[in-house]
Amino acid sequence: MPAPRKYPQELRERAMRLVQEARQEDPELSVTAAVHRIGTRVGVNPDTLRGRVKQADIDAGKRPGTTTDDAQRIKALEAKNRELKRANEFLLAASSFFARELDPRLPW
Repeated sequence: MPAPRKYPQELRERAMRLVQEARQEDPELSVTAAVHRIGTRVGVNPDTLRGRVKQADIDAGKRPGTTTDDAQRIKALEAKNRELKRANEFLLAASSFFARELDPRLPW
């Protein structure tokens, strides 16, 4: 179950839109400065807003990094890999158990 969201989706979208608009109006404005300016005005923690702006830039292809879709896919593949490893361990243990039952002369 996902953690509850601290900020409503509307507020997050509005804050990110305001940061983008501030940076478009003043191209020399850094992300940090824009985030601090907008974050304090709309009541969003600047560090949280900076992370969301950075991830939005990655998702848009403006910065290098792992996109949100890729991160979700990687997480799902890692979970599947863990499950397959558990199943493999179980099957190996079961085959060893049944092999001993069939032939008690085996060393295991």
